[in-house]
Amino acid sequence: MTLRVVLIGYGLGGAAFHAPLISSVPGMMLVAVVTGNPERQEAVRQRYPGVAVLPDASAVFAEPQHCDLVVVSTPNRTHVPLATAALKSGLPVVVDKPVAVTAAQARELESYGPPVFPYHNRRWDGDFRTARRLIAEGALGKVQRFESRFERWRPEVTESWKESRDPSDAGSILYDLGTHLVDQSICLFGPPTHVYAEVDTRREGAQVPDDVFLGLTHEGGVRSHLWMSATAADLGPRFRVLGSEASYVIQGMDGQEAALRAGRSPREPGWGQMPPESYGLLGVPGRARPVRTDAGAYQDFYRGVAATLQEDAPPPVPMSDAIAGLEVIEAALRSAVGR
Repeated sequence: MTLRVVLIGYGLGGAAFHAPLISSVPGMMLVAVVTGNPERQEAVRQRYPGVAVLPDASAVFAEPQHCDLVVVSTPNRTHVPLATAALKSGLPVVVDKPVAVTAAQARELESYGPPVFPYHNRRWDGDFRTARRLIAEGALGKVQRFESRFERWRPEVTESWKESRDPSDAGSILYDLGTHLVDQSICLFGPPTHVYAEVDTRREGAQVPDDVFLGLTHEGGVRSHLWMSATAADLGPRFRVLGSEASYVIQGMDGQEAALRAGRSPREPGWGQMPPESYGLLGVPGRARPVRTDAGAYQDFYRGVAATLQEDAPPPVPMSDAIAGLEVIEAALRSAVGR
């Protein structure tokens, strides 16, 4: 059975992170894109001829029999209302991160019945896949500290809902980049038992946090140190994983986002592969060797969605992990207030 997919939203997320991936997965077919923006409507028609373009989602929910999956890639404040409408129509839904503003909202989405798939694509970054594999193989020994960073140098504030101080917009860097960092740590080590946070607003004119550090303690004693910043004048390692026998350290960013922004497709040969000069190092001081980075594979998220809906396989990202991640963010905000 081919899954008929309707994508709601065609900004950066829809155009770069969803439509190309959906179109690359066997057994999935993009049948409609919902956007009220005339320029984006024309962009859909140019890149995906034959795909219906709808000005709003009302027709989708009014006639759900014409669709098998809804994907929500819209501003954060609309995630829950649109996902709720899809679920109440009996349609499973992929929801871009963060799946909701609060853990309570996410639990309510889960209660409606049809599957909810949190779009935590960074589990398929090549560097994270490599770190996860090395940890699973025991190449580091017992992991003691997991350091992870999404740091940028963007000192000027741009006008965007992501800069809104309205809590319903979930606009801070903690929700934007922190969702990924927290999810990766939960994926590796499970939900933390303790959360410590430093949440700051650094840039002139900024209304929401743009420089955040999280310290998480997991069962078994592993500590995750997570940095996210728009004000980093020097960029630290993407990952620095310290174990009892070795470390794994890698610089730079997975290349899939840049490739998708440039209009490339996961169908291309060599998708997600990184050049040897970008490989991370495995070892101890004075004895570290390059380790080939596993290929990134964002398309595997949608392969997992298809397997869940068609074969009753486990979801690619459990909703329970997304709920745990939102609980961490809420605890971080409480921790920052209490400092």
